[in-house]
Amino acid sequence: MSTIPLSLLDFATIYDGERPGVSFTRSVTLAQKAEELGFERVWYAEHHNMKSISSAAPAVLISHIGAKTSTIRLGAGGVMLPNHSPYTVAEQFGTLAELYPDRIDLGLGRAPGTDQNTLGRALRRSPNAAENFPGDVVELEKYLADESIIAGVRATPGAGTRVPLYILGSSLFGAQLAAKLGLPYSFASHFAPTHLEEAVGLYRETFVPRAEGDKPYVIAAVNVTAADSTADAVRQHEDVKRAWVRNMAGRGRYLTDEQLDDVIDSYAGHQILDMMRYTAVGTGEEVRDYLEKFAAHAQADELMLSLRAPSFEESLRSLEIVADNRPELNA
Repeated sequence: MSTIPLSLLDFATIYDGERPGVSFTRSVTLAQKAEELGFERVWYAEHHNMKSISSAAPAVLISHIGAKTSTIRLGAGGVMLPNHSPYTVAEQFGTLAELYPDRIDLGLGRAPGTDQNTLGRALRRSPNAAENFPGDVVELEKYLADESIIAGVRATPGAGTRVPLYILGSSLFGAQLAAKLGLPYSFASHFAPTHLEEAVGLYRETFVPRAEGDKPYVIAAVNVTAADSTADAVRQHEDVKRAWVRNMAGRGRYLTDEQLDDVIDSYAGHQILDMMRYTAVGTGEEVRDYLEKFAAHAQADELMLSLRAPSFEESLRSLEIVADNRPELNA
């Protein structure tokens, strides 16, 4: 029986008191360890104006990590395409594809990856830009395939690289678009679990093959906290939950432990915690069993793991534990 392909989503986390550069050093270490352990790929998401996430420029980060790894696939999970011109993205990821052949992925999302103030005033993105997302995806793909879009304009680098595209989503919109375009689909179930079953079902039912033999391909994201004992995994998970609620509810305001307890016990707190509904917590065997059931539930061909631990050292240990207890397909 074959194992389920496993990949990583790295937020390049900045801990309190650090410069972003420290997080980049850790990202290199994480990618090297994932490569050593046989993981499929590592993706980095475009976020802006978030003090604890330093992956604002995925293409730049990918280039840095590509130079310090050898075989693992690297990609954006994703680039928020309405923030950019398709031509610019084609040049950026075409450059990466030339530097690291057959190792680059390009996941595409239509969300802004930030708050509305940053969106309108700093990124200067039109509030209606997301409406052009389907057309922008097609335009980007044509640049990468070296098909004419504008007379006399060619993406160099980019043309002919055919960087693999993935549609990211957390709703039915992305599922419908990915199916219509015959592209792989990645669902953000690690923080937006609500429409997972419906979206994946719709994608698989309406998938339009581009060529004979093409099949739908689903990557489902899931949180993981693995430890050497159940008790330690539960302890880590409790710390992660509190940090998650503090970050989501605080919005830049400091919350005392007492205030945080009140929020966690509230309806709003329960909603915030439900965003992490799909989380594997426990020993290697316990996490493996959870991931096998989750993969079946999500009809997933591949799992994108978001490691959730209070420290980087605990994240690395979690990675090792998962690698030693790989979930199997059709379990």
